[in-house]
Amino acid sequence: MLLGVCSMLLLASCVSKKDYLALEEKQKSTEDLLNTATVKLNKCLSDAAASNARVETMKDQLNDMRKSNQDLIDTKGDLTILTKKGSENLEKSLESLKERDLKITRLQDALTKKDSVTLAIVTSLKKEVGINDPDIEINVEKGVVFISIADKLLFKSGSYNVTDRANEILAKVAKVINSKPNFEAMVESHTDNVTYSKPPLLDNWDLSVKRATSIVRVLESLNVNPQQLIAAGRSSYVPLVENDTAENKAKNRRTRIVVLPKIDQFYEMVENEMKNLSQGN
Repeated sequence: MLLGVCSMLLLASCVSKKDYLALEEKQKSTEDLLNTATVKLNKCLSDAAASNARVETMKDQLNDMRKSNQDLIDTKGDLTILTKKGSENLEKSLESLKERDLKITRLQDALTKKDSVTLAIVTSLKKEVGINDPDIEINVEKGVVFISIADKLLFKSGSYNVTDRANEILAKVAKVINSKPNFEAMVESHTDNVTYSKPPLLDNWDLSVKRATSIVRVLESLNVNPQQLIAAGRSSYVPLVENDTAENKAKNRRTRIVVLPKIDQFYEMVENEMKNLSQGN
């Protein structure tokens, strides 16, 4: 400070007042320029620092974007693999569904064919045997044909010897059975609950079985293939109604002939269909 004052005094002594004022004005102008430059420099430095910070931020964002992009590329690869596997699994599922549908269709065709044959059997029986006799019933249950004949048409009371009327009825049944060699006929005999014991028979079991075999023998004599025949006795254990009146007991004493497809042939048919399917036929 002292130096500045001395300089000014020295200058004042060396230069005129006018020159001094000019120099002073120039100094002031220079200081203003310096201050302005300093302000601008500081602002530039501040802007540069902010720009550098933004650059670093953008670099971080760029790195994040590159990482995300790589992750997407990796994920796309994984998805491609998964999509390929999913497509293969879907194709296998579709093939499996096609095979199952084909199996179902073939089995439905087989069942439809069986139902058609069953209908033909019922029609033949009703035509041959007749449907006007209340002691003879012909119906279909679950795809199986049933012929129910009251025992009074087949046997005398307490006997297992068939009547002449039985031979006439069974001849008509035999005609229908003979027309269906791929079907079986099960003769199922039922008794009432009255205890039966006449030697050589011991009880109702013996009587029902003996009556069934008597019917089978008549059918065999009418040229029905014995391989199609089954004899079954049910005793009194499957009654239609309560055995509480004479009329109800008469209803329960009956012989039922069941006409049904041969089970072994049915399974053979299914196996053949499965074999054809596996071979692509």
